[in-house]
Amino acid sequence: MAEEDTAIAKTFPVKSKLKTSRKSTSNPESKYWKSFKPQPTQTLISSITSLSFSPTPPHDFAATHSATVTIFSTQTLEPKATISAFTDTATSASFRSDGRLIAAGSHSGIVQVFDVKTRSPLRKLRGHSRPVHLVRYPRVDKLHLFSGGDDAIVKYWDVASQTQISELLGHKDYVRCGDGSPASDDMFVTGSYDHTIRLWDVRVSGSSSVMEVNHGKPVEDVIFLPSGGLIATAGGNSVKIWDVIGGGKLLYSMESHNKTVSSICVGKIGRESEEESHQYRILSVSLDGYMKVFDYAKFKITHSMRFPAPLLSIGFSPDCLARVIGTSNGIIYAGKRKVKENVGSMEDPQKRVLRPSYFRYFHRGQNEKPSEGDYLITKPKKVKLAEHDKLLNKFRHKEALVSALSGKNPENVVAVMEELVARKKLLKCVSNLDTEELGLLLRFLQRHSTMLRYAGLLMGLTKKVIEMRAEDVRASDVLKGHIRNLKRSVEEEIRMQQSLQEIQGIISPLLRIAGRR
Repeated sequence: MAEEDTAIAKTFPVKSKLKTSRKSTSNPESKYWKSFKPQPTQTLISSITSLSFSPTPPHDFAATHSATVTIFSTQTLEPKATISAFTDTATSASFRSDGRLIAAGSHSGIVQVFDVKTRSPLRKLRGHSRPVHLVRYPRVDKLHLFSGGDDAIVKYWDVASQTQISELLGHKDYVRCGDGSPASDDMFVTGSYDHTIRLWDVRVSGSSSVMEVNHGKPVEDVIFLPSGGLIATAGGNSVKIWDVIGGGKLLYSMESHNKTVSSICVGKIGRESEEESHQYRILSVSLDGYMKVFDYAKFKITHSMRFPAPLLSIGFSPDCLARVIGTSNGIIYAGKRKVKENVGSMEDPQKRVLRPSYFRYFHRGQNEKPSEGDYLITKPKKVKLAEHDKLLNKFRHKEALVSALSGKNPENVVAVMEELVARKKLLKCVSNLDTEELGLLLRFLQRHSTMLRYAGLLMGLTKKVIEMRAEDVRASDVLKGHIRNLKRSVEEEIRMQQSLQEIQGIISPLLRIAGRR
């Protein structure tokens, strides 16, 4: 019976219960966003003012910088075409729904429409008296676009005839951003430096907006969320979500950036099998160099990433395979997600069939990697025991304590002490220590008894050691030196705690006053 118990019993190394767990909190969503490994492209002439993806495969993206619009390939992340027919800084490139045309504004106040393949200008829309910072095609409509500029006017254009259909008034400062509604091509939203966001419907007669909300800061960007009933606005250091159907009700305000949020876009989580899971996120970039991913269904930040320069623009491809970020120093950080190729049951027809006459036949399958549907049976790992663990298993308690004290790892010492407390043998071990071993214990207590992680156990043990071994301490000058050092450490910790309490007394009233505001 004793032999059976010995065979069944398992031994494990002792671990400190006081040690705080510092394991990585990486979740599947963080791994998904980290899979877009940013690769800096060639440095462009100046800051990247806007980024836009083509709605049709292969979903190339356009970047506006200086007096140029550069179209990049999402396959190679290299420049594919360059449009330089601007007399001033180019802004706000926007692809048509079929991806064949691209429109862009400029600081000259002219909106130009180009053929993507030939790069030739097809239309020039003149009407703004100041720089144009907003040009957008509707989601499906191929015949119209809307624009806005520093003249505080929003214009709705018929592209084919190069004529202005309507002039929408209401903003009192620069119009810097806008987006078309996914629910209707006749509705769009614009944001301005007058702190307001206005919803327009070209079917309504008159030049006034059908809804207005106040962001509280100059609006840098505004987008419709995929449902069409919500909009997200960026301004100052906050991103706010509004309910359009509910009359412009504020749902949530995210204030996780330290500087101005310069651009936002909608990202979607796609699975490896290319079946999109319809989990949408808001991606925001800021002048503080951070990109943050916001789950607006749960109102929480799910991922954050730091870049070495202020960020001005961001874009996410419709097929969930590419994410691009533009910076103020002309660098585009383009991240492309790798997709596992489904090799299926493809086999090499020239591969020789193994037969029992071959030696390799008897070693087949040893180096095979498991597939997704396989059930894995892992071989149990052999537990490696330290010297103090082996001594504890033999119930040699004093030797285990001395072995741990001789090492350099305080966590092992505390773990052994906790085990001895559970066995009710710690004080007996202390009483049996000789002078040299007692010196090891006092040196350990002097170094670690004031540490917050170990103080709960070691302070009580220190008191017991001094009470039990007082006569031995008086008889040894070495032990007296350890006690003096221990006393000095405790007095220093007390002075530090008193100073911290004084600082806390000064700060607490200030925090209360700040909380009232």
